[in-house]
Amino acid sequence: MLFSMTITWEWRGAFRNEEINQLHAEGFNHAYFDDDWADLLSRLSLGWVTARDGQGLVGFVNVIWDGRVHAFIEDTLVAHRARRQGIGKILVAVATEHSRKAGCQWLHVDFEDQLKSFYFDACGFRPTNAGLIQLTI
Repeated sequence: MLFSMTITWEWRGAFRNEEINQLHAEGFNHAYFDDDWADLLSRLSLGWVTARDGQGLVGFVNVIWDGRVHAFIEDTLVAHRARRQGIGKILVAVATEHSRKAGCQWLHVDFEDQLKSFYFDACGFRPTNAGLIQLTI
């Protein structure tokens, strides 16, 4: 894997709310929201991984957990300008390593069908049965 840029990875890396809000809007193709990620992450997360290049934040993944043995990958994001370079795979690998170190026994993820190859082939997740109830229409 060759990067056209130098990337730094950090578990529980520093960030500005604006950076994650912008990356989230770009990654999930929605309007910019002024969410307080610092508050959300401090209350709900085991940790998160940031990826930065010389221009700023290019990747982010959040790891929420039950406080014991289950961790959950949320909001895997890579900036459009930095995609297809393995950044997402490394974000998930760092999150996996730190979830294991925290004593978690299971790392869960759910995703849309077009991301099967990324999570199953690139990141090593395996298919499982799961359930879902849509709460809003």
